Amino acid sequence: MKKTVFVGMSGGVDSSVTAGILKDKGYNVVGVHLRCWNVDGCAQQDAEDARRAAETLGIPFYVFDFEKEYRQKVVDYMVKGYKSGITPNPDVMCNQEIKFGMFYKRAMELGADYVATGHYVRLRTLRVHPVSPRELRPILKLAMANWVTAQGSHALYAAKDGDKDQSYFLWTLTQQQLAHCLFPLGDLIKKTDVRRLAKKYKLPNAEKKDSQGICFLGQVSLPEFLDQFIPSRAGIIVNTTGKQIGNHKGSHYFTIGQRRGLGVGGSATPLYVAAKDIKKNIVTLAPEGDDSLYSKQITLTGMNFITPSLKIRNSKLEIPVLARVRYRQPLFPATLKGKTIVFSKPQKFVAIGQSAVFYDKRGCMLGGGIIVSVK
Repeated sequence: MKKTVFVGMSGGVDSSVTAGILKDKGYNVVGVHLRCWNVDGCAQQDAEDARRAAETLGIPFYVFDFEKEYRQKVVDYMVKGYKSGITPNPDVMCNQEIKFGMFYKRAMELGADYVATGHYVRLRTLRVHPVSPRELRPILKLAMANWVTAQGSHALYAAKDGDKDQSYFLWTLTQQQLAHCLFPLGDLIKKTDVRRLAKKYKLPNAEKKDSQGICFLGQVSLPEFLDQFIPSRAGIIVNTTGKQIGNHKGSHYFTIGQRRGLGVGGSATPLYVAAKDIKKNIVTLAPEGDDSLYSKQITLTGMNFITPSLKIRNSKLEIPVLARVRYRQPLFPATLKGKTIVFSKPQKFVAIGQSAVFYDKRGCMLGGGIIVSVK
């Protein structure tokens, strides 16, 4: 019998091509649009684009209404984060709570064998012999080339197209979820391959532009959105010596590493946000190359280990990894020590609230967590 896969169709070209690829592979494909909370009303057009793509592919199409849940679990989470002075990542929360939370659960309840999305990531099932805890202990001390993972487990790897790789947003997934997930786009070499397939399938959204920024904001800027929830509060901008160099309407508007829209001028070199004190409402700027823009280590919370062998609860665990602390950042060498990641070289623009994700040298994602402190 054909396996049934529910494909989350956003209305964009990536998820539409995902449905087409899986239909070509012989799956019984069901298209599902997830109706989520949206600011500027573009969600209605996205739903129509998804419906038309499903009609062109000749697959059933449904809409799951998660608007209320999305507002509570993603939007409120982001607003609360900015209000407290951190830089939250709503994309990670959307994947955890909505796409691979509520959508996954409902699809399984309705008889789906798999769920699929248009994420650029490679999913692999590892088939090596399991090892005992006694055999595993010395292995954990060896280089990453000696990693041993439980037989039949599932692993996520960075997409072939490094510019589109989205594994960074999927570190919260579990083995149970991965056993029922499909990500066909991760094996495509370039985004141009997706456009080519979209034309092959005669999809009406083949030339639709990729979405940018936070999905539920649409054309609304982040400061405009935050104005609805967080009152403006006048404060000062200082340099690294504490000298006032400008004013602002709220430190919550700023993010670590921000360069544009700072409201200051006259500097001979570019300035970046190095720190912000939400209680005192002070934003500190630093010039390129200043030590205050760099961090040597971070502490994580809410950690998830995708690789089963790493789930051993050992606070003394110390292994070499490749890490990134923001989307599209090149991987850099570091050491994972329990809940702490120590960088081999200081890293620029590390923000509390963002995700840190770590991989082995083959590009296999080992896990991740949320940054709660920076040194």
